[in-house]
Amino acid sequence: MPKPKSTRTKRIPLRPYDVAEHLRNPSEMAAYLDAWLEEAPNDVGGIARALGDIARAKGMAAVARDTGLSRESLYRALSAPGRVTSGRENPTDHAGFARLPSN
Repeated sequence: MPKPKSTRTKRIPLRPYDVAEHLRNPSEMAAYLDAWLEEAPNDVGGIARALGDIARAKGMAAVARDTGLSRESLYRALSAPGRVTSGRENPTDHAGFARLPSN
């Protein structure tokens, strides 16, 4: 008796989506941040993640150089909600984020 054909579907390798790979220019970065601020203005964690996405798109080393902060402190502050407190320097106060063009 012949064996029945396998009904397994072929697995397609997937990789996690990273929005930072798709933020190619300052106007896209500004639009992305504007969307976050418009849709969830009170979501501090989400806004921090959005700023982290923009920093990664620009290059974390370049943002660290422009803001005068270390890359490590930027990663900490912009990756996990609740990391930036009043006792720490807020990286979003620096010129690297304040000069995003509005389009």
